[in-house]
Amino acid sequence: MLLTISTTHQPATDLGFLLHKNPAHVQSEELPFGRAHVFYPSVGAERCTAALFVEVDAVALSRREGRSAQPLEPYVNDRPYAASSFLSVAIARLFRSAMAGQSRERPSLADAPIPLEATISVLPCRGGEDLLRRLFEPLGYALDVRALALDPVFTTWGTSRYLRVTLRAERKLSELLTHLYVLVPVLDDDKHYFIGEDEVAKLVRHGENWLAAHPERELIAQRYLKHRRSLADAALAQLLVDEDPAADEHAAARALEEEKLERPMRLDDERVGAVLSVLRATSARSVIDLGCGEGKLMRALIAEPTFERLAGVDVSHRALEHAADRIHYDKMNERQRARVSLLHGSLVYRDRRFAGFDAATLVEVIEHLDPPRVSSLERVVFEHARPRVVVVTTPNAEYNVHFEALAPGAFRHRDHRFEWTRARLASWAAGVSERFGYASRTLPIGPAREGTGSPTQMAVFERSAS
Repeated sequence: MLLTISTTHQPATDLGFLLHKNPAHVQSEELPFGRAHVFYPSVGAERCTAALFVEVDAVALSRREGRSAQPLEPYVNDRPYAASSFLSVAIARLFRSAMAGQSRERPSLADAPIPLEATISVLPCRGGEDLLRRLFEPLGYALDVRALALDPVFTTWGTSRYLRVTLRAERKLSELLTHLYVLVPVLDDDKHYFIGEDEVAKLVRHGENWLAAHPERELIAQRYLKHRRSLADAALAQLLVDEDPAADEHAAARALEEEKLERPMRLDDERVGAVLSVLRATSARSVIDLGCGEGKLMRALIAEPTFERLAGVDVSHRALEHAADRIHYDKMNERQRARVSLLHGSLVYRDRRFAGFDAATLVEVIEHLDPPRVSSLERVVFEHARPRVVVVTTPNAEYNVHFEALAPGAFRHRDHRFEWTRARLASWAAGVSERFGYASRTLPIGPAREGTGSPTQMAVFERSAS
């Protein structure tokens, strides 16, 4: 089986420092099921490619495991060439430090996104191309997929269940390796060794920063742990850290601080009213509230009969529970429930459930993202979900000087990662519009002060007819 990893980061030869493998040498290692080799098919300052070639001794492996019920199985199988859990083992063994994000010579580069391309020559995919895309596209990868023929000579026999797959993204190398390590066995829907509690620990460790928010997390956990539900449930319970009551109470306390700061101006009501006014003017019939929190906007949307389909999305299960209480979801009649849905999901991972709405709202959401994640949100919302209208509200940093209880330079909410000036929001909105084919405008929300503007600002995006 063969995996290649390429980069066009300049100089591309830094890939050798990140992988801890010298491009000038072939490096090999014995594994319990065969041998693995790392070599570089091409090395240059503009592009560098590393290859991981895994030789599986299927016959010796079968003899160690015991006599097969099928006499030809040790001699006729796909183990030597089709990517499987053996490839994951090889990645973990030969790229251990790279997978951990460590590089003694290039530490800052190991922690930075770089352009990467990974190709798996033969990938078994039980679930086909659709499942492959459902697993990798939410993580921000662009895919090239080619189904392999059953026989290149007898083309009328059709295609096999094997795919040649190329993934492209700008990511940390450690993230790419981790995603391959977890998802290759998931696509194969098999593991060639015993599954126990230690595999739960591996999944939790390698899925810590991305799996909880993945829209297919249940399927991933089930397949990774060979459909042992008790183990999958245990892994997901550990991954869903937002279920920690202490963490939830901490976040709620911080939200109350911001609410108390803004309460004299009734900014919550002002924001909801401003967003509703924009949505009414656009004649939207379906709205998805991205980052709905405890459902303040959702409650107002439900009261408007012109909105025929509504959805609220949040990464926190507990916030969704509070939202359900606020909108009295359990007391809705069947017709109302068909109109409203609450979805658990992350706004920085592509999710097909977000598509198909006339309008999307992000009310006091974007400032809670780390700045590098904003570009991921842009693609999720404006490139993939692509509603006709997007409404974003966010604090106006210039106005903060008028809050007497706020220290100079402090943010209104301790979980805010940034707060933008009016010029910064306008610049961001213009860039998003240019990149994704929208027209944008910015509007004030709340009482304005000379020189600083209003306390909240809003960007409205409308998609071009083309």
